Amino acid sequence: MVEELLTAVVAAGVGALVYMGAAARVVKQYERGLVFRFGRLREEIRPPGFTVIVPVIDRLRKVNMQIVTLPVPAQEGITRDNVTVRVDAVVYFKVVDPASAVVAVEDYRFAVSQMAQTSLRSIIGKSDLDDLLSNREMLNQGLELMIDSPAVGWGVQIDRVEIKDVSLPETMKRSMARQAEADRERRARVINADAELQASHKLAEAAEVMSEQPAALQLRLLHTVVAVAAEKNSTLVLPFPVELLRFLERAAPPPAAATAREEPAPAGPASEGPGPAGVDTAAQPAAVDAPRTDEAAALDRTAEERALGAAEPTPLPDESPP
Repeated sequence: MVEELLTAVVAAGVGALVYMGAAARVVKQYERGLVFRFGRLREEIRPPGFTVIVPVIDRLRKVNMQIVTLPVPAQEGITRDNVTVRVDAVVYFKVVDPASAVVAVEDYRFAVSQMAQTSLRSIIGKSDLDDLLSNREMLNQGLELMIDSPAVGWGVQIDRVEIKDVSLPETMKRSMARQAEADRERRARVINADAELQASHKLAEAAEVMSEQPAALQLRLLHTVVAVAAEKNSTLVLPFPVELLRFLERAAPPPAAATAREEPAPAGPASEGPGPAGVDTAAQPAAVDAPRTDEAAALDRTAEERALGAAEPTPLPDESPP
């Protein structure tokens, strides 16, 4: 009798242990448990910790309540200004209603992913290229609203949506690079022009000061020579101001006035010898009017030959010509 009683107690204990092993469940801190009894969802949501269900009758479904990071595949589309781009994004969401996430939608992760892709293509078609590149905050907010509207009925809350990268065609990249280069060149030219304007004002003020003190120009010349000589060059270029040349011209004595050119005297009789005045007047123009043209020089030589020929004595009849 005792043995039968002990056997019954042991069998009951083993059955209880088997039942507890089949009925016992543990729900983690970041999870919530949903119990389906004969396929019907029970209203009670099991909190984290140890819980017990009826074996074979109940079925426990655990739902993750953490924030899920869902990458959105790159979507290719045409922007409002007719530029083909590829945009990828990332969605952060979490489950706020476990019952709706399990009952209202078959797979809430897949549903959120498809909605994110559709919304991203819609945002690309409604936006300009400049907005995609520089005004992403506004696009992120619009994309978040578009995904969050249907996700509310699924028990899912969209926490954040971020556009990660915008891929452009190579031709568009080169065009944008040329545009940026042209803009930088324009700004560089404007800055150089402004610098030249300011330098011209300062040079004008310096010229006024140097005009009052001529010695300042010489000091500036010496400073320039020192600056050039400091480069250790084999050739020294010495700038010579034009104002100094003009000063030397004004300081030089005026040149002597050129004597007027006289005409050659007519030839005298054969018995008379060549007068000194005739010879001097014939030879004077060649010395005075040296800087002449070729034609004037030829005329002078002809006149001089005639004067010399007239001045020579005529040979006597009994004498032979020289």
